[in-house]
Parts: sequence; C-alpha cells; structure tokens
Amino acid sequence: MSDQNELHFLEGLRTAIESEDRALVREGQLPPERELMERYSVGRRTVRAALDALQAEGLVFRRQGQGTFIRPTSPVSTRAVSLSQHTSPAEIMEVRRELEPALAKLSAMRATPSDIDQMKRLVEKGASAKTSMQYERWDSAFHAKIADSVHNSLFHSLFELIQTVRVAQKWTGLRARTYSEALRDELIEQHFEIAKAISDRDPEAAEAAMRAHLRSVTLTTGT
Repeated sequence: MSDQNELHFLEGLRTAIESEDRALVREGQLPPERELMERYSVGRRTVRAALDALQAEGLVFRRQGQGTFIRPTSPVSTRAVSLSQHTSPAEIMEVRRELEPALAKLSAMRATPSDIDQMKRLVEKGASAKTSMQYERWDSAFHAKIADSVHNSLFHSLFELIQTVRVAQKWTGLRARTYSEALRDELIEQHFEIAKAISDRDPEAAEAAMRAHLRSVTLTTGT
C-alpha cells in the first residue's frame, strides 16, 4: 500500500473520530482491526500504524482484549485551543526544550517493549513522508508516544497542552516553509537516535539526543 494511501486511511479515521461518525464510532469504540481492514481494504500493518499514531496523539486508547476506544475530550485540549491564539512558536519551543528531554529520559526507564515498538514504527513512517503535512503527522505522533510511554498522567496532560498548541496553523505553516527532504532526513536520523537510546535503556543518552534534536528544530525554524 502506498504511503499516500496509508496517510489517507489515517486521516479518514481521524476525521471519523473528530466528527463522531456513527458509521464507524460505536458507543465510543472503533471497530476491530479485522473489520477496519475489510472496510478500507488495507493490511493489518497499515491499521496498526494508524492506531499507533492516533493513540500517540491522544485520540484513542487500547484495552488488551477489548479493543480501541475513543478518548473523551479533556479540559486541557479545550483550554489549549484558546491558548494557541496567544502563543508564539518561540514560546512553544522554549517549553518543549525544557520538558521533552526529561520525558525522553523517563521513557528510557519506563517504556514497555510495546511502547518502544510503536516508537520505532512511527519513526519509520516519518522517514517515508513525502510532504511537510505527512511528516508533521508522524513527527507529532512520535513525540506524543514518548510522552505516553512515561506512564504519568500529569506529564501526559502537560504534553497534550503543548501538542494541541503546537498544531495551530502558525506553527504548521512555519514548519511547511522550512521543510525539505534533506531536513526531513536529518530530523528522522535524530528520531532514530532518540528511539535507540530509549530502547537501550540509556536515560542520559535519550535526554541528550532529545535536547540535540530540539536544538536542531529551533535552528531550522528560527524559533
């Protein structure tokens, strides 16, 4: 399946969740993986990658043996929509540079094998991105997965606030103007380094890799 079709499938699920499409969202739950495969004519790997991304973004959560459920909209997300109108990209990056290295360090100590597998899949998806929009989706999901893997609800809420502000139009527009395949490759290599440090259970290396990555993002975006 092409990367474009995979992204189209992901966007379709996201739209259905956000619009509460009753043809797909039933009593707060998505259909089983097999039903999604048959409905959209996609493979299991495509379905799982999309669910990984949606879970990392905080739109869904999974329960072992029960399925995939829609996460209720939190007060944090509602507040962030308003906050995004008064927050600059430079302010976003200042907070990210303080918070995310700490999250990467904790992730190296706490992430489960499943968390790490999901991180690696999200990095691979980002590496295949053809456009700025595609890259942003997988990049956001990767960083969100690291926050999720810390397994601390307050940290997750803080990250969710930043993430919601981050996807505001002025931020994505800034990233679109600076996007190139060469830059994508550079940032993806940094993602691989972060994921490897977490997988190696090396907290200091994970923290340093994330700090270096965010420094690169700051330099390339001028924030």
